[in-house]
Amino acid sequence: MSILVRFTGAPSMTSDLYDEVLPTIEASGQFPPDGLEYHVAFTAGGSFRVSEIWGSMAQFEAFGERLMPILNAAGVELAGPPEIVEIHNIIKQ
Repeated sequence: MSILVRFTGAPSMTSDLYDEVLPTIEASGQFPPDGLEYHVAFTAGGSFRVSEIWGSMAQFEAFGERLMPILNAAGVELAGPPEIVEIHNIIKQ
């Protein structure tokens, strides 16, 4: 079952920091990682956010094991844990 994962960055998170860290994530292994269907980064309500669609929770968790040490080393902070919801339907053109 696909899931939607929504991250909200702490106030210190910016698009510049995202752009700085992304090449390290890409270089850390297969990218895009297995199971990542969509990744969207944007600013809304004054916060930097990322929304992703994953093929399964297991695939998301597997990538998280590789991702979190990179984010921690770069000083990326989140406003809290990601919101994770099961997807009922996806329509795409």
